[in-house]
Amino acid sequence: MRIAIDLSPIVHQKAGLGRYARMLTEHLVAQDQSNEYVTFAHGKVSEELFSPTLRLLPRTAIPLDARPWRMLVWLAHVLRVPLDRLLPRADVFHATEHLLPPLKNTRTVFTLHDLIFQFFPEYHLPLNRWFLQNAMPHFVLRADAIIAVSEWTKRDAIRSYNVPPEKITVIYEAADPTLRPETDADRIAAVRTRYAENQPFLFCVSVIEPRKNIGALVDMLRVLRARGCPQRLLVAGRKGWLYQATFDHVKHTGMENQVDFLGHVPDADLPALFAGCDAFVFPSLYEGFGLPVLEAMACGAPVVCSNASSLPEVVGDAALLVNPRAVGELATAVERVIADHALRDALRAQGLARAAKFSWARAARETLAVYERVGRKQ
Repeated sequence: MRIAIDLSPIVHQKAGLGRYARMLTEHLVAQDQSNEYVTFAHGKVSEELFSPTLRLLPRTAIPLDARPWRMLVWLAHVLRVPLDRLLPRADVFHATEHLLPPLKNTRTVFTLHDLIFQFFPEYHLPLNRWFLQNAMPHFVLRADAIIAVSEWTKRDAIRSYNVPPEKITVIYEAADPTLRPETDADRIAAVRTRYAENQPFLFCVSVIEPRKNIGALVDMLRVLRARGCPQRLLVAGRKGWLYQATFDHVKHTGMENQVDFLGHVPDADLPALFAGCDAFVFPSLYEGFGLPVLEAMACGAPVVCSNASSLPEVVGDAALLVNPRAVGELATAVERVIADHALRDALRAQGLARAAKFSWARAARETLAVYERVGRKQ
């Protein structure tokens, strides 16, 4: 078969979706010697964003930014106009983000990452919400197969769009294999000095958006400080949308000197930050999968995270689960991890074992099986 994969999330530097497209494609190419792989992207392509493996794959690029391309795709669905001529010729096209062009002569696989816009519409920009509410029914209907990144997301799709369960295959994501425990004490100390001024710290990796619930982390830190805990909070991640309220909350609570927003942190520094933190805390209100907690566990960080959406499915019994809306409960769980060295060591060990159950090699094998099943329907 000739398989086309949409690498647009890499072009547009979408954190989790970009990592998904990159890691999945690299492992598919490494494993599969029987099929031919080509790629697609819309927008202004910058080659340095692609790994050497992905640069070698034939690529069809359309110089349309996200908004005009999305509108073209949506109108094509509404008008029932296939877009085969604009995309690479292929037997199977894999839409890795929430954007599936209508195709007449190609079988399609659609990855559904989450339905945040459906259940938390107030946390989306109005235009994004309007587009997804109108376009997503077309995507899930027209796709020949759907990949959901968790059982939770699969259930959301079934109850929201009445998708037949047999049309959806759950394939879990995984941590980047380069994210592993940092054992170099000098490296950990250097990163701690650079990012935390050599102070004890709590860590979170998150896009700054309302559903990530960073305000609860700030309130939790106030509680811990009142209890005598000296930790500061480091948050790594770019600004998403509707982020200003989070920064305003930090200022309003007087926590500017205890909370550091680091922006983008190079992957090379993440293992040392995970190793150096007293706890990785992730109070998100909704996740389709929750890759940051898996990455934290893969690096040996003790994890405290939300008991909402897919997160319990991902962490199993390898983290402390809390109600993300209960600041006191969150603070108590983190305080336990800070104070109890045996608990912290147990969470580190359990997290490493749990993270090892997920792999991109397995995700690639399971995705290839979806391609082959869809391809046989032609």
